[in-house]
Amino acid sequence: MENESLRIDKWLWEVRLFKTRSQATDACKAGKIKIDGTNIKPAKDIKIGDIISVSLNPLFKTVKVKQFPRSRLGAKLVPDYMEDLTPQSEYDRVKLIEATNAEFRERGSGRPTKKSRRVIDKLKHDKDAW
Repeated sequence: MENESLRIDKWLWEVRLFKTRSQATDACKAGKIKIDGTNIKPAKDIKIGDIISVSLNPLFKTVKVKQFPRSRLGAKLVPDYMEDLTPQSEYDRVKLIEATNAEFRERGSGRPTKKSRRVIDKLKHDKDAW
């Protein structure tokens, strides 16, 4: 592609980090997208090789721009345009957070089912589960 830069909100949507371009724009405005530790606006042009930090609660993802797609990509093509630099420890942290929240139940939602109770017990007592 002849372009050497692209708007960050458009690129985030094209590489499937956000479902809609407006969600990518809102994330930029909310300060959830950073380049070199500084918040950026949705219209900021990015270049190939830029490293972008994205806060997708509770995950903090770090990606490197490899190329600019012509339009939104299929999920299998994303690695050709974006390199995931997020450490495995970050994915493990998110997995642990999701597992520990399995025990939380809304007030008035009733007792846990037998299956969900077994999962809760396994998470609480089996240290090798993770």
